[in-house]
Amino acid sequence: MALLFLPGIAVVLALVLGTVGLGGGGDAADRPVADRAAVEHKAPRPPIVPRSRWFDPRAPHQPPPRYDDRIAAVFVHHTDSPNGYDCADTPRIIRYLYAGQTGARQWDDIGYNFLVDRCGTIYEGRAGGVDRPVTGAHTQGFNHRTVGIAAIGTFTAGTPVPKAMTDAIAAVAAWKLGLGNVDPRTRVRLVSSNDLSRFEAGATASLPALAGHNAGFMTSCPGAALTARLPAMRELAARLQGR
Repeated sequence: MALLFLPGIAVVLALVLGTVGLGGGGDAADRPVADRAAVEHKAPRPPIVPRSRWFDPRAPHQPPPRYDDRIAAVFVHHTDSPNGYDCADTPRIIRYLYAGQTGARQWDDIGYNFLVDRCGTIYEGRAGGVDRPVTGAHTQGFNHRTVGIAAIGTFTAGTPVPKAMTDAIAAVAAWKLGLGNVDPRTRVRLVSSNDLSRFEAGATASLPALAGHNAGFMTSCPGAALTARLPAMRELAARLQGR
C-alpha cells in the first residue's frame, strides 16, 4: 500500500527539477545567515500519508498539540530500528515507535513530525496538522521552530541509504522551510532551551537550516551514512524551492 505514494513524489521532483534545472554549486550549509529574499521560494507539498493510517484510536487520550509561530529549521533523524522491512508494514512500525516513546519515555505523542520509509513514503507523525508549525519532541533544546523528520531504519557508516528516502526527506524539508522562505543551504540562529543539548540553555546557536540530529544534541543520530547525504539533500531541497 505504501508504494502507491511513490509516483506522487516522483511527479513533484520531475516537475520542479524540469523547471529549475539540475545546476547549482556545492553545499552551502556553512554560508552565513542570509537576509530574507524579496522573492518567496516555496516548494510544493509532497504526498503525505495521514496519521489516521497508522494511529491506534484505542491509545490513551493526548493533550492538545503545541504550536510555534514559524518553522526555521529541519532536523533529520533515524529511528535506530531494522532496515529490512516491507514498506507495507510501515504503519505497524510507526505504531511500535509511538508505543515506545509514549510508554517508556512517557512522551505525550510520537516525537517526530514526519517519518519516511525506505520506499520514500512520507507519513504524518506528531498530531496537530502537517500544514501547521507543530512543536515536536525530537531534538533536545531545539524543538521550537523546527521540524523533525525520521528516516525509518538504522544508517550507521557503510549502510546503503535509499535514494527514494532521501528524495522524500528533501521534499518535506523544502516544503516546510519554504513556507517561511528559508533556504535549506543556509544557517539559522536558534536559541537552546535545554542544558542537555550541545548548547547551554539560552545560548544562540548557528545551525544548518537542514541539519542532522547530532548538530543540536550529543548523539550519533542520524547515523554516519545518512549524515553524509545531507549536503545532497540540501541542494535538492533548494532546487525544489526554485533556488
